Amino acid sequence: MIRDQETMNALLATVSRFVRERLVPAEAIVEETDEIPEDIVRDMKELGLFGLTIPEQYGGFALTMEEESLVMFEMGKTSPSFRSLFGTTVGIGSQGILMDGTPEQKETYLPRLATGEIIASFALTEPEAGSDAASLRTTAVRDGDEYVVNGTKRYITNAPHAGIFTLMARTNPEDKGAGGVTAFIVEANTPGITIGKYDKKMGHRGAHTADVIFENCRVPAKNIIGGVEGKGFKTAMKVLEKGRIHIAAIAVGVAERMLDDALRYAVERKQFGQRIADFQLIQALLADSKAEVYAAKCMVIDAAQRRDRGENVATEASCCKMFATEMCGRVADRAVQIFGGAGYMAEYGIERFYRDVRLFRIYEGSTQIQQIVIARNMIKECA
Repeated sequence: MIRDQETMNALLATVSRFVRERLVPAEAIVEETDEIPEDIVRDMKELGLFGLTIPEQYGGFALTMEEESLVMFEMGKTSPSFRSLFGTTVGIGSQGILMDGTPEQKETYLPRLATGEIIASFALTEPEAGSDAASLRTTAVRDGDEYVVNGTKRYITNAPHAGIFTLMARTNPEDKGAGGVTAFIVEANTPGITIGKYDKKMGHRGAHTADVIFENCRVPAKNIIGGVEGKGFKTAMKVLEKGRIHIAAIAVGVAERMLDDALRYAVERKQFGQRIADFQLIQALLADSKAEVYAAKCMVIDAAQRRDRGENVATEASCCKMFATEMCGRVADRAVQIFGGAGYMAEYGIERFYRDVRLFRIYEGSTQIQQIVIARNMIKECA
């Protein structure tokens, strides 16, 4: 589904150059300050990174899933924190509106999301509801033309910077399952919203997460995504399915970056009078990593192409997310081993990636959740 190869090549070249010349040199600054410099944020907006998946009629690039994956391969070659800044807008933050929103909702929000004027966050996870999304406790009670929202959302990426939240809340207390959940568009400046302090994380410095507390927050009924109650869980699952391919693509890009760094170090580093790259045990670490990166990359492209053709890729998306993120963790471990003692030191950067990529196996559906999804789908198809 590469609609115009020449245009796509130009976009990939632009993103690749931006990553090399602007983002890679800023990695240490972001790690030290826990902030992405404002000039880089501005450049990201001007480059159009916030509108990659938003239709052209709303000012975006309207990338297909395959095209989006190719861009993420390039974006993965730097700190994942940079991708996180626009990733929630490109993915889970805006896609609910795009997939299921009313024409008015799309006209109101998508053009502003495409330019980066506002950032979208996806408010699903709660203190007692993570992988079991259907058990969420945040409530939205109808009061005339508004809903009164109460509850707490946890680990919400970009919450401190969000202009809008795609909020999942229970509108039907009688339905304890997925059918009682509704999706809302909630503007961040709505009275009754409090953003908690930045979470202190193992990695991903510069990518901020925080609690979002809703206390008698009044949301207009017209802000229900699609205008219909009880469809929120289905919207969330559609959004997350697409997001799993996106995260798999990022994992591939980061793994390629770590492998490139490890290979260069192995060629330059000498022990016992020769390059460590000439040692067969080092070569085994490099070869295993190369083969796994290649396999994951093929999986992502195949799943993306299938989705672009309109096929059901629920199983394939979970396979990609599971394999690519686990692969990325193994490559990170091997890279640190190749660097040896230097790999444990902050100045070489590989320990930062080692910490950063650990999150890939957890968020947007942990590896164990993907295993459950894959197995259930297999059993359903067999039956």
